[in-house]
Amino acid sequence: MGRIIVIASGKGGVGKTTCTANIGMALAQQGRSVVVVDADFGLRNLDLLLGLENRIVYTAVEVITGECKLEQALVKDKRQPRLALLPAAQTRTKEAVNPDQMKNLVGELANSYDYVLIDSPAGIEMGFRNAIAGAQEALIVTTPEIAAVRDADRVIGMLEIHSVKRMHLIVNRIRPKMVQANEMMSVQDVQEILAIPLIGIVPDDERIIVSSNRGEPLSLATELSVPGTAYHNIARRLAGEKVAFLDFDVPPDGFFTRLRRLFQN
Repeated sequence: MGRIIVIASGKGGVGKTTCTANIGMALAQQGRSVVVVDADFGLRNLDLLLGLENRIVYTAVEVITGECKLEQALVKDKRQPRLALLPAAQTRTKEAVNPDQMKNLVGELANSYDYVLIDSPAGIEMGFRNAIAGAQEALIVTTPEIAAVRDADRVIGMLEIHSVKRMHLIVNRIRPKMVQANEMMSVQDVQEILAIPLIGIVPDDERIIVSSNRGEPLSLATELSVPGTAYHNIARRLAGEKVAFLDFDVPPDGFFTRLRRLFQN
């Protein structure tokens, strides 16, 4: 029986779907069988980030209504055969599925895959309730902004009500220079507010945007970038490995740095 993990945020636009795509790919690269489930009915994006949008024939809704078999709806990634996508329906609303149907669906997937990663829609409405229905664990994605952290705290409370007790935190888009200048919350600040264990820190990096636009997750690359390494480290920690966190501290502003800046001005 595989692990069923929902990836949630509360606030939209914090990089939750990007994290889902990259962590799913990283787990597959590390030898696990993974299915990523897009639970954002009507507003799917996971297929785009994985570069699989042109290969969708059936969606989760057709599986639930009995119009096709589960295996027919799964889109296999040719670049990494251990990864599959179950897409959401673009033309249906979140009300097209109910929590019991979603629970049965992800339960069936867990019989065939090591990891079932569910990309939850933003907010705490019907789509969110569908996404968490069958989940045993949760990854909470937030950026170090007060609005995002407050929404993440609300989501944690909702997950606790629905008996999802095992939760871990991903702090996304951290900017070390802004943290050092006291212009951004630190990872420690976020941890203290949300009070759940940290599993990953992902820096703000232009390469994430480029890779998302190309449909090529950074965690798929042969030579990993810093954010690509961060995603792989999250996957390794999920699997139970003890992995040190990357050091994003800004080096001190020493004499030679100041001298170099003087000549550049």
